[in-house]
Amino acid sequence: MRRILVSLLLLCPALAVGSERPVELHQRLDLAEVPGQNVVALTLDACSGTFDADLVRFLIEHRIPATIFATRRWLERNPEGTAILTAHRDLFDIEDHGANHVPAVIGAGRRVYGIAGNPDVEHLRDEVSQGAQAIERATGAKPTWYRGATALYDPQAVGDIEAMGYRIAGFSLNADAGATLSASQIVARIRSARSGDILIAHMNRPRSETAEGLATGLSELQARGFRFVLLRDGNVVSYGVRPGRSRSVG
Repeated sequence: MRRILVSLLLLCPALAVGSERPVELHQRLDLAEVPGQNVVALTLDACSGTFDADLVRFLIEHRIPATIFATRRWLERNPEGTAILTAHRDLFDIEDHGANHVPAVIGAGRRVYGIAGNPDVEHLRDEVSQGAQAIERATGAKPTWYRGATALYDPQAVGDIEAMGYRIAGFSLNADAGATLSASQIVARIRSARSGDILIAHMNRPRSETAEGLATGLSELQARGFRFVLLRDGNVVSYGVRPGRSRSVG
């Protein structure tokens, strides 16, 4: 992925100022590796906050798998929610979202959406590794994917995280804009999904309209013949980077 990101930055010099402006990583499923048509991957972030039981209950009842990106902070504060997720290993993979939801940007005083980043590379590595340790304690398995807080990254951070052995999870469709959208707005976004899309949404804000919007939108996709897969079920391909604009922090 790092080679792809570097190539994209060379093609788009305006994006090569990662130290000043972090970028989103846009990815889709490699449909050559995933059998069938109308395939999408649902990913859900659990940043801080609580457990959206209504959303997870819907996913279980409708047999919709999701790759969960959870922070150590969320896991420790939501043991009952964690137990529900780990009791359904056929549906949910829990992957690394860091220890304390610190964005993957490096430099003293840098912030993303008002959230402080990492003052140096060692703090970034601690954020990733301590999050991974919490995942392993909760699930018994080491995570292989990482998604940074806010889903924005310095190019340097991308290389450092990958050097630690993790694949970085981007997305192609931001379904709930950090759990800030109305149910109708979420449904409208999901209706635009195409085969191969990777959706990002949130499962840590039960007072938002995310559960309602996802329930309606995902049910419509199922009715249209879409199938849901986990990230581990197929390769992903990067197709672009963009300076951070759309809110993806919950």
